[in-house]
Amino acid sequence: MFARLKSAFLAASAITVAAPVVAEEVNVYSYRQPELIKPLTDAFTAETGIKVNVAYLKKGMVERMQAEGKRSPADLVLTVDISRLAAVVNAGLTQAVESDTLNANVPAQYRDPDNQWYGLTTRARIVYASKERVAEGEVTTYEDLADPKWKGRICTRSGTHAYNVALTSAVVHHHGEEGAAKWLEGIKANLARKPQGNDRAQVKAIWAGECDIAIGNTYYMGKMLADEEQKAWADSVNVLFPTFENAGTHVNISGVAMAKNAPNPEAALKMMEFLTSPQAQEIYAKANYEYPIAPGTSPDPLVKGWGEFTADDVNLMTLAGNRPAALKITETVDFDG
Repeated sequence: MFARLKSAFLAASAITVAAPVVAEEVNVYSYRQPELIKPLTDAFTAETGIKVNVAYLKKGMVERMQAEGKRSPADLVLTVDISRLAAVVNAGLTQAVESDTLNANVPAQYRDPDNQWYGLTTRARIVYASKERVAEGEVTTYEDLADPKWKGRICTRSGTHAYNVALTSAVVHHHGEEGAAKWLEGIKANLARKPQGNDRAQVKAIWAGECDIAIGNTYYMGKMLADEEQKAWADSVNVLFPTFENAGTHVNISGVAMAKNAPNPEAALKMMEFLTSPQAQEIYAKANYEYPIAPGTSPDPLVKGWGEFTADDVNLMTLAGNRPAALKITETVDFDG
């Protein structure tokens, strides 16, 4: 009798030992700085108990994932700019994700048609205009930037930078390659100086009187206002939302995709659904002065105060497909020369 009880006890103990509780986790490869996504990862862990490990990759994400192959620890890819999202997808490093929650949270133009990635927030590519030297209503369309009235008055960063290539890709979509070439030639003829610096450097140039208008992303206004030295630059300009003729304002995106070889796909899907939720999008958008895209969400009051706009409704993967043509046109017109 004692022997049978002892055997039963040992068997039960063996079962307990053989089935330990394994904590869930998600491994994220991110192009975004850790401080920008920490509020999100903290909120996700607090809600779900799932640990999030983040590897910040300033460049080389595709190459790293290719080298890792099936051994890659990456569950999710978190990045900015449609060209980077498309690069990961086109390299075959993502997988399609089917989720009613994701589809409900992310409008069609902000997700991949084949469900390879989903958008989280947007930023508009707008015009910063001198409060002193540009009258209200002088800039209304992107096409207008090529008008000779702006000769010697425009500043911008390199035409081959991803942000400007995306804008030129949108021009290709709306006006064809020939129209995009003429547009870029017109802007080049209107430049006050050779393309240089980042978007904030263009606003500084307006403040310094070197030019009157500049092309930039909306979120840089928030970053400048938060910087004691740069606040004067921001205070010298208005934020204008040009549109394409018969279309809307060009936007780019931050987004998330599940890695092809994700070792924790169920936890990764939970995090994707959390990231696209209205709550998380508003946290994320506020951290970087961007626009949440889930239905019913609103930007931070500071961002909302810059004005309202209607975003161009072209699917961003269409623009990604135009990128090679846009880059070729930029180089052919020697925009940076």
